[in-house]
Amino acid sequence: MSDAWKREWERDRIGSALRGENPAVVRRLGSGFAVMGDTQFLPGYCVLLVDEPGVGRLSEMSRGKRLGFLGDMDRLGEAVERACGRVESGFRRVNLEILGNTDPFLHAHVWPRFDWEPEDLVGRPVWLYPPERWSDPEFALGPRHDVLRAAIGEELDRLA
Repeated sequence: MSDAWKREWERDRIGSALRGENPAVVRRLGSGFAVMGDTQFLPGYCVLLVDEPGVGRLSEMSRGKRLGFLGDMDRLGEAVERACGRVESGFRRVNLEILGNTDPFLHAHVWPRFDWEPEDLVGRPVWLYPPERWSDPEFALGPRHDVLRAAIGEELDRLA
């Protein structure tokens, strides 16, 4: 499927973040950008985007940059954990993942998990959620997530 329907910043998430044009960015970190996920069916879902366009995997970075990225992933994970624990009911834990199966750039997923998730999914990978959860406009990132977004940003600042 062509990505012609996507907004400009979505076609170049890293470049748009570097130019200050990516509205999903929460904070600039040492190795990249903490961004809110496009879908929020698990409120607080964030992604760490590497700040070097063209880097597709950890092994393409120097050891120092690699450790910096992993450290930022840890920092974002802890920020999401603290913010969701404070703002969202039923917060349970955070899952961290670096997959790289769909998007060609290095990124890490930070998934908050909740006690209210369906019993058949709560202990399983997020990727097993039904496809409609990923595209349902009800769960799209929007202004209703501003409080949680601000809380994650505050926690990132505290952890700096």
